[in-house]
Amino acid sequence: MSKLAKVLAIAEHTDALKELVSAAAQLGETTALIWAGDKSQANGADTLYYLGELSPERILEHYAPTIINLVKSEQPSLVLVEASRRGRLLAGMIAAALGTSVLADAAEIYVDGGVVTKRMVYGGAAFSTERCTAATAVVTLSPGVFEATDTGKAANLVEVPFTAPARPVKCLERRTKAGESVNLRAAKRIVAVGRGFSAPEELQLAEQLAAAIGAEVGCTRPIAEEEKWMDKARYIGVSGLMLKPDLYVGIGISGQVQHMVGVSPARTIVAINSDKNAMIFKQCDYGIVGDLKTVLPALTAKFR
Repeated sequence: MSKLAKVLAIAEHTDALKELVSAAAQLGETTALIWAGDKSQANGADTLYYLGELSPERILEHYAPTIINLVKSEQPSLVLVEASRRGRLLAGMIAAALGTSVLADAAEIYVDGGVVTKRMVYGGAAFSTERCTAATAVVTLSPGVFEATDTGKAANLVEVPFTAPARPVKCLERRTKAGESVNLRAAKRIVAVGRGFSAPEELQLAEQLAAAIGAEVGCTRPIAEEEKWMDKARYIGVSGLMLKPDLYVGIGISGQVQHMVGVSPARTIVAINSDKNAMIFKQCDYGIVGDLKTVLPALTAKFR
């Protein structure tokens, strides 16, 4: 694969930083990272454009003019942006300033006479291939597309002077969001539950198996949004989390595409379902047909 002359990455969160830098290294001859926050967390690129510490008085949105000026000055072939809420907003502002548009939520990106991306459409039932013809492509990258690796590079530090926005956003208050604090994207092993569980008390069977194999517990949309048995932070699927674990164990999950696109990049997929005709058995590496109330305690005891 040919490489671009320069790729610039913009991360909001530290858990996305390494993946974006790794992606930049695979796509570009030279790499740069734009970062605001803890300076010690930002490394791996050839150059670190450091914006400074974030605070209630200076949030990421305030740096938009600074970042836009930097992108115009450096003229990278590609700007990779974390696909967070703020990242998408920032990507749109950068693209508008450059007179182009954003290639959003890329599930695949490569260089073929320019920047080409693929993204899921129709609820994950199909992929759309898009090509950027502008001098600088702006792409929001979905999590899990690239392996988060440490390039070992000590970035050349460049302190970037702050350009104040003409109409700054003012942070009036910060509130802790109610819900669990879980990071499924960082988990190497996932145990996921679906509608095959008939009562919330049965979820402990999945939790015990997860504990035995060192996994986090996730779920399908109905478990989180309809039954409300689990927090939305654990919801996996096309409108939830997109994951790339080493091991995914789907229990009582039919295998609808809206959920499976969230774990299709997993290295190993195991399915447990009482319905031998469940679609998930066509998408897994290993399948067990049986009642979860029998299978899960047996597996947990074996792994323990």
